[in-house]
Amino acid sequence: MIAIEIREPGGPEVLTPVERPRPVAGPGEVLIKVAAAGVNRPDVMQRQGKYPPPPGASDIPGLEVAGTIESLGDGVLDWRLGDRVCALVAGGGYAEYCAAPAPQCLPVPRGMSLTAAAAIPEAFFTVWTNVFERGHLAAGETLLVHGGSSGIGTTAIQLGRAFGARVFATAGSAEKCAACVALGAERAINYHEADFVAVFREATADRGVDVILDIVGGDYVARDMELLALEGRLVQVATQGGTKAQINLTRLLHRRLTITGSTLRIRTVAQKGAIAASLREHVWPLLESGRVGPVVHATFPLRAAADAHRVMDAGTHIGKLVLTTTIG
Repeated sequence: MIAIEIREPGGPEVLTPVERPRPVAGPGEVLIKVAAAGVNRPDVMQRQGKYPPPPGASDIPGLEVAGTIESLGDGVLDWRLGDRVCALVAGGGYAEYCAAPAPQCLPVPRGMSLTAAAAIPEAFFTVWTNVFERGHLAAGETLLVHGGSSGIGTTAIQLGRAFGARVFATAGSAEKCAACVALGAERAINYHEADFVAVFREATADRGVDVILDIVGGDYVARDMELLALEGRLVQVATQGGTKAQINLTRLLHRRLTITGSTLRIRTVAQKGAIAASLREHVWPLLESGRVGPVVHATFPLRAAADAHRVMDAGTHIGKLVLTTTIG
């Protein structure tokens, strides 16, 4: 099969199409004939040598795929050959075939293309487990999404609205802010031009925001805490602005705040399978009804993965970037 290899740590040019042996589905796994694979920020970090795959995972980048089941490993009872699935994987997505743990697979939502379905797992798993399971966002509460035009951001805005929250967002341009509003944000501000703490304090009549989804970290953390309402929850899912933060613990105590966060890649199959089951119950009906959906900015042939990474590095896209194969 054709797969994309990281020749050495570096820029997009190190992503090289190579021939690799087709993987074999192990016990509890399925082999997916990949139609499309999502491109995500962790892939860029892996390409740069900053985010190595966990032990036992493929060195091929790619954390989400969609396609049809080609073969079943021992003990797999819930899937059949030819089933259309999308899956969260710990690596191996940038390839024509990918082995995936069966519990981390979900049926492609009815009426959705495989290309669109490939843009679901990473963002929807991340948002669901962090905003709803860890952040406990409830109907009637307020949610602020930093990086609202990203794959995670566009997902969080839609799900927040679908479950009855008021949603605000930050983004880096007028075009991106407009996209956030079109997806359901009540208000989106350009973080280059306005202070999100002041703007959203005013928007909430100085009450503050109940849940903040932060992909930035760094000095945003202290500012997030300034904005959080009583019993507010800060949910950290990335550290694009830095891994260290200085916070006011007095505010944490007086406001009874919660700071939480998680990563997906290192979690167990059982843990990821539990998230998948919850998504199927609570979110899949929204996807199949069209109330929410992945936002795909552009697609690229698998062999052009370097071009997709150049777009990711430029940061001008809205939503997800997807690689497509020429097989099937």
